Amino acid sequence: MNTTTSEIRHLESETLPSSAPGIQENDEVSVLEILIVLARRKWLILKFTVGFGVLALVVSLLLPKKYTAITTVMPPQQNSSLTSALMSQVGGSLGSLTALAGSSIGLKNPNDMYVAMFKSRTVEDAMIQRFGLMDEYHEKYMSTTRKAFESHATVEATTKDNLIHISVEDRNAKRAAEMANAYVEEYRRLSQHLAIGEAAQRRLFFEQQLEQAKNNLADAEEALKETEQKTGMIQLDSQARALIESAVTLRAQIAAKEVQLQSIKTYATSENSDVIQTQQELDSLRTQLAKLGGNVDDSAGLIIPKGQMTQGGIEYVRRYRDVKYYETIFEILARQFELAKLDEAKEGALIQVVDLAIVPDYKSFPKRGIITIVAAAVGLIIGIFAAFFRESMERLEQDPEQSERLRILRKLIWARKTA
Repeated sequence: MNTTTSEIRHLESETLPSSAPGIQENDEVSVLEILIVLARRKWLILKFTVGFGVLALVVSLLLPKKYTAITTVMPPQQNSSLTSALMSQVGGSLGSLTALAGSSIGLKNPNDMYVAMFKSRTVEDAMIQRFGLMDEYHEKYMSTTRKAFESHATVEATTKDNLIHISVEDRNAKRAAEMANAYVEEYRRLSQHLAIGEAAQRRLFFEQQLEQAKNNLADAEEALKETEQKTGMIQLDSQARALIESAVTLRAQIAAKEVQLQSIKTYATSENSDVIQTQQELDSLRTQLAKLGGNVDDSAGLIIPKGQMTQGGIEYVRRYRDVKYYETIFEILARQFELAKLDEAKEGALIQVVDLAIVPDYKSFPKRGIITIVAAAVGLIIGIFAAFFRESMERLEQDPEQSERLRILRKLIWARKTA
């Protein structure tokens, strides 16, 4: 037997009388009463739910599509340098100097530095100019365009895989991939002018020292030439040559050890064991040089007794000794400079591309399914509130006293202001 509308109304009036505890009263509302109200207003709730869902779907269809392209890069890994491997075979103070210069200059989290460089103003401005983003984002100023670009581009360094992920969002799928790959290119252009890596740091250091040694050697050779022309002496005996070469080797070792000690003191105190050991080695080398009659601080010191040579010969020995000394220093620095260049070439552009961005085949925005589901859920909640509100209003209208108050409230709300 079918239930008629009048019977349903009769059942509701018996179940929820106006004087019964319910929404009208402030007493506790039972779960059954709530379910009855929801069942009675199910069509209203359904209208809100479906309405919000359909509206969200229509809006999502009208929203412009956006695509996200992702490039994955790997920052430089900490490994043993070519210079350290080759120069470790040399031994002595030269190997110690190279080992010091080849020490790691890493950060606690070096990936943060690379992410910051990707987000630098130089790289972002280059991207804006390269792709004409001021017109694309309809911005008049570079600062606002930069902020708009940052909202479309993301650079993240994940600790899980130790990689850097660069994602760029754009309305055009092809351009999104081009921008993601160009991001890496612009970063590389910036890094070419910066000494970021360990090898680049060493290359700059040895390049500066090599230039200074080159100038010193040229001056010493010019002074020796003038001495030869003035004294007419162009060759030394074997004993004097051996003494000079021995002293020159010691002076070069002392110079290298002094550079090493100075570098250690930049990050260690005088009580540090490395400082003490290096200082002792330096003192030992100076003592050996002193036994040969040389002086590391004064190039005028002689290596052989003065009584065995004429004044012209002594002058020639001094100049010859200076030339050999600067030649030795130049050879050491030149060798280390070339090895540092090899290390820098080994590092390449500092980062390696793991995955190039490809043209995305599916949009990343709008996500119509999620938008529709969320909007429908919001409509459901609003529909439930609307159902209880309408139920309360109908019960208030059933009460003559409350109905009169509602009438007065409506009249006051819609009444026009009079003079």
